[in-house]
Amino acid sequence: MESSAPQSPAGLSTTPSWLLNQTASHAARLLSEGFAAHDLRGYHYRLLATLAEDGPASQADLGRRCGIDRSDVVAAVNDLAGRGFVVRAPDPADRRRNIISRTDAGAHEARRMAETVDRVQQDLLAPLSAAERDQLTRLLTRLLEHHNRR
Repeated sequence: MESSAPQSPAGLSTTPSWLLNQTASHAARLLSEGFAAHDLRGYHYRLLATLAEDGPASQADLGRRCGIDRSDVVAAVNDLAGRGFVVRAPDPADRRRNIISRTDAGAHEARRMAETVDRVQQDLLAPLSAAERDQLTRLLTRLLEHHNRR
């Protein structure tokens, strides 16, 4: 006699969304631990890296570029400024806002944090060959670009 209960497709642990979520959790933990060694957080790295890639910007523009909420940007910039990693200067075009720039010390710290990111990538992706890592990066980029367009 056949069971009348519907057969479940593949279990939860084999769904790509679950696998991505679990892997992202491991990545976040590894990055958090790595940045903690610098007494910094991911927001700090995102801001410093964005300033390196795109140059000085207002706090609001930095937040948009990094995908960080305005209040979190203010707190992170305050922290980075207090450590001498960024400076605020009045925007010559609009004196009501400040332009954030990275200092030499901030550039140095960003390089150190980038080395941490590289080590985390090596740890996270250790079971994959170089070709598999490249393929995974291409696939994840394609997925992210698709969903960012929506």
